[in-house]
Amino acid sequence: MTVGRGFDSQLTESWLRQSLDLGLVIALTFLVLLAVRDRRTLWMVRGLIVLMVAAAIGERLQFRLLSFVLDKLVVGAALAMSVVFQSEFRRFLEQLGRGNLLPSIRSTHRVSDTADRSIDQIVDAVKELSQQRTGALIVLETNDLMLDEREFAVPGVKLDAKLSKELIQTIFQNATLLHDGAVFIRGDRVVSAGVILPLSDRTASRQLGTRHRAAMGITERTNNCVCIVVSEETGSISLAEAGVLDRPLTSSKLKELLETRFAPIGETDLRSPSLLGLGRKLSARAVRLCRRLLRLPEHK
Repeated sequence: MTVGRGFDSQLTESWLRQSLDLGLVIALTFLVLLAVRDRRTLWMVRGLIVLMVAAAIGERLQFRLLSFVLDKLVVGAALAMSVVFQSEFRRFLEQLGRGNLLPSIRSTHRVSDTADRSIDQIVDAVKELSQQRTGALIVLETNDLMLDEREFAVPGVKLDAKLSKELIQTIFQNATLLHDGAVFIRGDRVVSAGVILPLSDRTASRQLGTRHRAAMGITERTNNCVCIVVSEETGSISLAEAGVLDRPLTSSKLKELLETRFAPIGETDLRSPSLLGLGRKLSARAVRLCRRLLRLPEHK
């Protein structure tokens, strides 16, 4: 009887240990996926997870050669991703050190209070600049994580001014010293102007100028911003995100895209940020991530 009880106790302890181990791995994977904003990056993370699962299965089944090869592939893939996405990893580690792994949930109140007015001011300014065929380049922080200004080639001139359409129009007039660079906007503040952005290395259409390549370049390097471009030659409006240009756009279509990108949460959620509400947000986000990871169709 004593031997049987000891065996049952060891079996239970082993089961609990394995369950805890699996739960911690799932939680860590979930946190990493939360930090992934770009679809291409998500595909790479998905591939790495598949390799890790295959390596674990091979080791459990004692396929030594297969397990050895898969282990080396996992290490190589992780090193390659750390080089390709070094800025994303750096920000993830910074957030981990600060204990702020879910900044997008915590910053929702700020987005809700300022997004509508900011979008109206930006769209009105872009519409008039487009009609005047005045070139413009506007970087908008998406509020998921604070944009690291070290991603800029030249940080520009600090302004920290209240956002208004008049200020944006004035900056991009040819007579000003800052009109050649980009304007960086965070929330309802114009952080800086005259910002020089890194150019994209992609082969682009001949119709696209330096502003368009700069918009593609900064959104390729970081997922924490979108970039609006007004062409000086044609007055056409473009929106860059994740290195991809959506063009040409009307001012109404631009407003629609920005409202979708910066959609505020409902007033009810703002008044009662309860634990239940937080759990619902996390559950919904987990479901969306799993669907994207497994390529399942979204429910309408």
